[in-house]
Amino acid sequence: MEVNLRAVVLDILTEIEKEGEFSHITINNALSKYQYLDRAQRAFINRLALGTIECRIELDYIINQFSKTPVNKMKPVIRRIMRMAVYQLIYMENIPDSAACNEAVKLAAKRGFTGLKGFVNGVLRNISRNKENIVYPDMVQEPQKYLSVKYSMPEWIINMWMEYMSYEDVKSILAGMKKDKKTYIRCNTLKGGVKHIKDVLEKEGVTVNAVPDIPYAYEISGYDHLTALESFNEGLYQIQDISSMAAGEYVLPSIDSLIVDVCAAPGGKSVNAALKVVESAYTDIKDIPDDGVEENIIKSITGRVISRDVSDYKVSLIDDNIERLGISNIDVQVYNALDKDDSLVGKADIVIADLPCSGLGIMGRKPDIRYNISPEKISDIIRLQRDILEVVSMYVKPGGTLVYSTCTINRSENEDNADWICTSLGFTRDGEYVQMLPSPDKDNDGFFVARLIKNS
Repeated sequence: MEVNLRAVVLDILTEIEKEGEFSHITINNALSKYQYLDRAQRAFINRLALGTIECRIELDYIINQFSKTPVNKMKPVIRRIMRMAVYQLIYMENIPDSAACNEAVKLAAKRGFTGLKGFVNGVLRNISRNKENIVYPDMVQEPQKYLSVKYSMPEWIINMWMEYMSYEDVKSILAGMKKDKKTYIRCNTLKGGVKHIKDVLEKEGVTVNAVPDIPYAYEISGYDHLTALESFNEGLYQIQDISSMAAGEYVLPSIDSLIVDVCAAPGGKSVNAALKVVESAYTDIKDIPDDGVEENIIKSITGRVISRDVSDYKVSLIDDNIERLGISNIDVQVYNALDKDDSLVGKADIVIADLPCSGLGIMGRKPDIRYNISPEKISDIIRLQRDILEVVSMYVKPGGTLVYSTCTINRSENEDNADWICTSLGFTRDGEYVQMLPSPDKDNDGFFVARLIKNS
């Protein structure tokens, strides 16, 4: 049976809006359900769904220029169909305008709105004819509104960033978020040397590129889907965002380090830390043999990672990851980071506190964050972060390290919290704080990391 790809996208958008589901989870579930479709069809679903969500503010702004009925007065199904169609008209050059318009009209009829076919067709044809005449807010007179519409970012977020960043810096962040996202892997050196894993991937037809400054990371492309790759199923690597790996570079364990990762799901930083414990036995990661770390070295390692999160579901994500990878020096536990564990007080060499945050740095991957976050929610998040930090900072032994990180771009959650840790919880910064920012010439998300040493 032929699948109507646009109907699949409409169902994705409906589930996200009506059920409040996260976009990345809903899209991934749909792509798994339709994994039998060819790569181009799955790419179409992913691109149209993500793009329609990401560009919602701009799409509504355009529709309102050409429709007598404002977007917020339209039937919800028609509103979603219109947004999908306008995204195709503006951003998907390989889709003929006629196809975008005709399929929208058909979809409206199939969803029970035959009487609105003329309206849908008329507005979309008008936009198609006048794409070059769309009027945006004036860049000089209304710079914040221009950025808000052009990059579909709520104006309050832009205003917040512009309190401590320039217009050009904010524009660069927004442009970086709109870039196509690449896939990166962290090599599992227990099962193979980094060069060997690259060779295996290339034999599977995957394009592999090195990542500057992170010797165990590669960018991969040119594959159909991950579960079709034998190397993935054998656990030769894990998928991990480049920013997360860069933040992990501030975790500097030795072979006997006790590391506690307090909010660990889905487990990327725990895995990275556990592998770093083992890799610390080598002078250079390139010295690891093709078939992985030698058994005698593994037996000599006493360092471990205690990997925790708050629910059975979240911990199951960590378990699934480490089971496929075959990593044995991680203990996975269900534990609420707000609850003090007396048995760990003063015991940890390193605590990884990659805490719940507003997520403003990863809106390029999870675009619905921008519509669901608010200043009030951020205030609640900061209180939660500090409550967690008050507890987990106790686990760090004198002279030990607290690695505090977030995936957001917000001074209150980042630099201000790190300063508060130092002044209120007895730590000293080790080097400068690092705020990674998206930009058109980089692939990273917005990540913050502070490496802090507990005072003796």
